[in-house]
Amino acid sequence: MLKINGIKKGIVIDHIKAGLGYKIFRELKLDQADCTTALIRNVPSKKLGKKDLIKIDNKIDLNLDILGLIDPGLTITIIDNEQIVDKIKLSLPKKVVGILSCKNPRCVTTIEQKEDITFTLVDADKKEYKCEYCDTRTSL
Repeated sequence: MLKINGIKKGIVIDHIKAGLGYKIFRELKLDQADCTTALIRNVPSKKLGKKDLIKIDNKIDLNLDILGLIDPGLTITIIDNEQIVDKIKLSLPKKVVGILSCKNPRCVTTIEQKEDITFTLVDADKKEYKCEYCDTRTSL
């Protein structure tokens, strides 16, 4: 039986859809983190069947927009002194800045390499956002 110890101070990213844990681990650059991290895959779950789980043995800044884009159903638990001090449930962000890029080859953002482009959610079911410059829709 695999045993992963609890953490005294840190973050647990839970209820990740099975298979998305590695993508989150990579996007958060946890392979470069200067603390103990654990990616646990295919954990049995009553709610999801199987899920992934990430434990970070330190408090770090998390980009909640990236997490919400990848898996809006996950939860983030903040732990201090081995106690849960906060629990955050995510949802699909209404706006994201500097994360997505426009797929329209004629958009000014692809010609001038603009950063921090704002995309606004237009269809939550399709996870579809539109570019602030040209209104081109981008699906995740």
